[in-house]
Formats: sequence, structure tokens, C-alpha cells
Amino acid sequence: MRKLLWVTSALMAGICQSASADESHSLSIRAIGHAPLGVMGDHLHSKGEFMMSYRYMRMDMEGNLTGSDSISAREIVGTMMQPGQFMVAPTSMPMDMHMLGAMYGLTDKVTLMGMVNIVSNEMDHLIRNGRTFTTESSGLGDTKVSAMVRLVDKPQLKAHWSLGLSIPTGSIDERDDTPAMSNAFLPYPMQLGSGTYDLLPSATVVAHRGLWSYGAQASAEIRTGDNDEGYALGDRYKATAWVAKEVSHSISLSVRLEYVDQDNIDGRNPALNPMMVQTANTNLQSFERLDAGIGLNYLFENGHRIALEYSSPVSQSVDGPQMELDSTLTLGWQKAF
Repeated sequence: MRKLLWVTSALMAGICQSASADESHSLSIRAIGHAPLGVMGDHLHSKGEFMMSYRYMRMDMEGNLTGSDSISAREIVGTMMQPGQFMVAPTSMPMDMHMLGAMYGLTDKVTLMGMVNIVSNEMDHLIRNGRTFTTESSGLGDTKVSAMVRLVDKPQLKAHWSLGLSIPTGSIDERDDTPAMSNAFLPYPMQLGSGTYDLLPSATVVAHRGLWSYGAQASAEIRTGDNDEGYALGDRYKATAWVAKEVSHSISLSVRLEYVDQDNIDGRNPALNPMMVQTANTNLQSFERLDAGIGLNYLFENGHRIALEYSSPVSQSVDGPQMELDSTLTLGWQKAF
């Protein structure tokens, strides 16, 4: 964590030093006025200004890793003659998320933000005997609210910090039929929420020089105790940095790096057997990952914005066996009033 904070602080300091003092154009009416779509809470609004947003995110996980090395599902489960580590292994997991957000400028220095999520998960599995099966879960995810406070507000440099709260509106009692049991409790990655009130601190800085913009953000998701099923998801820490180039007044292109550090689960749900499948084992949930993404923002003359971002891991290291992230695609719309 210290290394993560040091790297992000260095990125933010470099961005601040790169800002040009003679730049006076407002970024809010240009394509590079917003960060890449995968960055949340990147900007504030003036007093009384309101913004609505919608994001669709598709995350695909395919195959498994142990450490940084690939391992097949067959190696994980073994055979009836030579049993592997688990009876069941996941083979793929697509996740779809629909996110509806709103931002409101309470004052020129404070912006409030809220977001609700609809989540849909699907996971394919291989059993030791060679059979396969699929489980599904869908519904409302956790709701996030936050307040962002402006620290620096110059035409060429913006900086703010944010403190948010994740409200446990997502279910942690998702069930589905499996070959071993009807209406079985689904493992941790298939649940829709954390079941706990989670703190969401972050710090963001964005600079602008001519046709270029630069940004960095450090954020965390910190759990506050166990949920009703007896566990707490691991804390998560992120650091991201990006560069965007204005191709025209309406279009900007971006590249972004994001580092994610995820802790293991604390406690456990007694209804889940950690010896059956890796996704039910609380000691096999932590990872470190570096993602690289490319994005596009398009600003219409009427103020509507559409954006997309595609990212894929550059490196992954997991407490495995654990599923491997393949790619993430985010599409979105934004409009301020």
C-alpha cells in the first residue's frame, strides 16, 4: 500500500508541474474535459449544475491462473483416478453491469454524486467427472454516494478529494441449482453486493496543456466489519493515470494504466464449502493486476457526451487458482444541465 501511495503521489506531482499557466480555455466544453470513461468521479460541477450519466460495463474472465501462470480447469479438478485440488473449477465468467449516476453541484467547491447498479453474472464450471454446468445471478448491486471537495480550480489545473460510502443494497444471498444441490448458495464472486457499508476515499488531479490533458487518481474501497453471512470482502486499492489528446473540438482519444490491489476475504460464509471450488475459498480471492486501456470521448454540440473504453491486463498475479481477467469494455453517456 505504501508503494501504491508513493507512485500515485509522484504521478500527481508530475501532472501538477506539467500544467501550463497561460491556458485559459474551459475544459467543460471540450472533449478532453472529462477523463476516460473507466475513471469515476474525475470532475466537479458548478453550483446548481446537474449531470446524469449511464454506463454499461462488460467484464470477461476466461481460464485460470495460479500466481502469474496459466492453469487449466482439468489440472485444478484432476480426474476420478487422480483427484486435483478441487472437485469443481470455473472456466469462464462474463459480468454485465448497468450503472446510472447523477452529480449535483451543491456549491462551487462541493459536488454530490450517487450511483445505482444493476448486475448480471454467469459462471461456467467443469466437474471432476467431466460434466459441466452454469450458474447465474442478477439484480440490484450496491449503491454508492459520495461528496467531492475542490482543492485547486484553475483553467489548467484541477484537483479534488472525495469521500464516499457504498450502501449494501446488493444481495449476498444469491442461489442457483447445481449438480450437487438445488437452490445452493453461490460463491462470493457470484453475489451482487458486499453486504457491508464500505468507505470510498479518493484523490484526483487533472492538468491541461494545449490539446493534451493528463490525470491521476488514487482510490480505495475499505470494508467496515462483517456482513450478515459472517464475512467481509477484501479491501481494494487502485491507482490510475491517463493521457488524452484532443483530435478535434468534439473528439479526444486516451490511453490509461490502472493498478489494482485486492485483499483476501476476512471470515467466511459457513454455507460455502471452501474445499469444493476455489471461488468458495476465502484465501484465494486476492490479486494484483496492471491494466492498460484505450478510450474515446465524443462531445456533441448540444452537450451530450458518449464515450467508450477498452482495457485488458498487462500483468496479473493471483492467490490461485483463480479466474483470469481477459478484458473490460465500458460504454457510456453523460449530459449536464
